[in-house]
Amino acid sequence: MVGVADGNYRVGPESGRLILKTARTGLGAKAGHDLTIEVTRWRGNVVVDTANPAGSSVTVEADVDSFEIRDGTGGVKPLTDSDRADIKNTIRGKLLKTARYPTITFASRQVSGTGEAFRIDGDLTIVGTTQPVTVEGRLADGHARGSAVVVQSRWGIRPYTAFLGALKLRDEVGVEFDVGLTPGA
Repeated sequence: MVGVADGNYRVGPESGRLILKTARTGLGAKAGHDLTIEVTRWRGNVVVDTANPAGSSVTVEADVDSFEIRDGTGGVKPLTDSDRADIKNTIRGKLLKTARYPTITFASRQVSGTGEAFRIDGDLTIVGTTQPVTVEGRLADGHARGSAVVVQSRWGIRPYTAFLGALKLRDEVGVEFDVGLTPGA
């Protein structure tokens, strides 16, 4: 794999970023914001085996209470601190039920491809429900970069709505990562 040595790497916010991206839809979409949410507390383990990618693996655990709204684009008015707090409370209480399900976890089942284009098939657990998900990415310059799409309804999550359903978040949430894989990390 390109630019990354074989080995076992511990990852987390100190080595990279884990970002969620939401988009709005519906008749009232102009009133809402497309959100960029950063997971500020997470940890994981990455095993890289360049000779045998199937020997590679990834596990990640994210603290849902650590989600921070970093940006809100679109909308008829700018996103305020009060809006950010309301959104965070909605995520924690209504959507992801953090009192009962404080973490989201991912565990790979299979890694395939090369450093230039790898694929990770794994199990993602959200609100106590585990579903398969596919992550695609690449390795370059000591970093693993990639993304996945999470369809909330597959985990029993009803996407957020407001204004009697006129404003909705899309069912699909983008997950992006850029993580440094450096020896000794």
